[in-house]
Amino acid sequence: MPDKIRVLLADDHAVLRSGLRALLNAEPDIEVIGEAGNGEEAVKLTYELKPDVLVLDLNMPGLGGLGALKKIRGTNSPSKVLVLTMYSEERYLYQVLQQGGSGYVLKSSADTDLLEAIRTVQTGNVYLYPAATKLLLRGYLSRRDEEEKTAVLSDREEEVLRLTAEGYTSQEIGEKLVISSKTVDTYRSRIMEKLGLHHRSELVRYALKHGLLEPSFEE
Repeated sequence: MPDKIRVLLADDHAVLRSGLRALLNAEPDIEVIGEAGNGEEAVKLTYELKPDVLVLDLNMPGLGGLGALKKIRGTNSPSKVLVLTMYSEERYLYQVLQQGGSGYVLKSSADTDLLEAIRTVQTGNVYLYPAATKLLLRGYLSRRDEEEKTAVLSDREEEVLRLTAEGYTSQEIGEKLVISSKTVDTYRSRIMEKLGLHHRSELVRYALKHGLLEPSFEE
């Protein structure tokens, strides 16, 4: 008979841990080998017990789930980390994946998804709850649209955008680029039209977001 999947549970709610333990131990191929009530305990027990899969809550007192995940990945632990949380927001999903998490399950569907998720991550694959793929796709398309917007600006338009964001007037920008202030205004209008912006403050935020205010090595 194949070895059982050794699971460590980390959640600050003892009642939930008890329910999860009963659910998992009822399976012939899964065994709960320990429990942790906070992030620090999760890190310590992962190091000591070396579970195949750590089922980790994000919201715990002291060191939270993301902090624990980062520490565990920093030790090069072979344990797979499967996040079990109530948070379905895109930002948490991205952070878990970026920190090296192997899966993401919502507590609201733990009774149906958790067993499959544990078995999936144990094989080296990533498990995401069904709607998560839509979130990832939406985020990808949004970032791609932003990148395409940046790509439509010419080098001169990016220069005008950067200098505008840095607070220079049209006349000052014209002197720097050796063009008239009227031409600067024309460039600025064209930039705002291309990017769908309406106020100077939006230009500043856009320049910050896309790294256009980083120091130039040419100056």
